[in-house]
Amino acid sequence: MKFRVERDVLTEAVSWTARSLSPRPPVPVLSGLLLKAENGTLSLASFDYEISARLEIPAEVAEEGTILVSGRLLADICRSLPSAPVDISTDGAKVTVSCRNSRFNLATMPVSDYPELPALPDVSGTVSGDAFAQAVSQVIIASSKDDTLPILTGVKMEIEDDLITLLATDRYRLALREVHWKPSTPGISTSALVKAKTLNEVAKTLGGGGELKIALSNNSELIGFESGGRRTTSLLVDGDYPKIRSLFPDVTPIHATVETAGLAEAVRRVSLVAERNTPVRMAFTDGQLTLDAGTGEDAQASEAMEAALTGDEITVAFNPHYLSEGLNAFDSKYVRFSFTSAPKPAMMTAQAELDGENQDDYRYLVMPVRLPNQ
Repeated sequence: MKFRVERDVLTEAVSWTARSLSPRPPVPVLSGLLLKAENGTLSLASFDYEISARLEIPAEVAEEGTILVSGRLLADICRSLPSAPVDISTDGAKVTVSCRNSRFNLATMPVSDYPELPALPDVSGTVSGDAFAQAVSQVIIASSKDDTLPILTGVKMEIEDDLITLLATDRYRLALREVHWKPSTPGISTSALVKAKTLNEVAKTLGGGGELKIALSNNSELIGFESGGRRTTSLLVDGDYPKIRSLFPDVTPIHATVETAGLAEAVRRVSLVAERNTPVRMAFTDGQLTLDAGTGEDAQASEAMEAALTGDEITVAFNPHYLSEGLNAFDSKYVRFSFTSAPKPAMMTAQAELDGENQDDYRYLVMPVRLPNQ
């Protein structure tokens, strides 16, 4: 095999494909990237029995062939090369990577030992990559990072006709985001539980490529994404996701609206004195929100800002990390807090104006920390 590719094109392609490689592959060949050069095209693929990634880039192919080489090592080499065309060729069981005066010799792995990559399922529909990426970024903050509860490390995708609803929870907060798409089959009704880590990678690396194709297998075991010539598949998380939709309240007699950016900064400041596992308290009164953190004997902080309140005055407390992550997920000028009562979860939604209507396509529900007098 012998081919030439521009350094920047090759580096980006190798780096993207190598993202899917497991740091602890079950077998050595799964640490490799499969490179296939033919018909003026170089295809790159990676697979770890759970996630696969594939893409094609143009190349000057002098001799066609297929090799399997260490993915992480090749990615490191490509990033270190000077900005010039890269020549890759094989000589027996060795592969040579050369660029200007740089030359690397790498060992290859047996291609025959590499498993067959799963085929991309039939495309179920398309969605705006930017819209999907934003929706994913807003929801995954609520997914669990605890691998001992694998169900909660996933994001539930519920699909009903032209609407995708993304749901996530780690038991302390919940996030729901709706995004419209164009289904291949009108009236489609299905769901999938996808690893939050997988969706995050898709959002970051495929979301900016324009239209994003989503492909769901008929046996509900595999999901695929494709955009800009890049394809990735992932096994779905197995298990029954908790029915968290019902936890979002239908009736909330108390509403408070605050400027999003200003509140995020205020929370960041007062939480500097909040020791581990201590909350930030929020007191909503007519026209004002007062935040405070800390205890009498230790450092304390407080800050007041404008707020619009409908309903009774209310004082609540939240984990500052959960509160900050929720606020940072909103890109609206204002955020609305909706309460049923102080000990019950508070729902956050976007609002364009201080006295306007809220937008409920994104909802973030966070459990309060119970105060001594509640």
